[in-house]
Amino acid sequence: MENELRAALIAWLRSDPALASINSVEEEAPLRASPPWLGIAASAAIDWGSKDRPGREMRIALELETLTDLTAVDASLLGAIERRVLALPPFQPGFEVASIRFLRSRSEARENNRRAALLEFRFRLLASNTE
Repeated sequence: MENELRAALIAWLRSDPALASINSVEEEAPLRASPPWLGIAASAAIDWGSKDRPGREMRIALELETLTDLTAVDASLLGAIERRVLALPPFQPGFEVASIRFLRSRSEARENNRRAALLEFRFRLLASNTE
């Protein structure tokens, strides 16, 4: 389920017109992309099943890197990313999203007027019923 969620999330983010200003949306930090770019910085999963269905609780951290020296510039883009993640459709091939919750964020200044923001979410997933 972990790989399927990562792929579904990236596809969902790429298809949002509100995020069209992002040059690259990738599963990892892109090797060759100018800011702004968005990638999965980290993910981890633990068991979260039920008696009749396997499941996972998964945490995913998304990193947005931009080119600005103003902290407020990224606010609308970060809000659009958060809204899009929380709106991920629950029924996906191979799994069902039981819940999505925003956990925390962090922002930092980097060299050469770059800024990075990290958004972490918790996903609770159940395997699709195959009956």
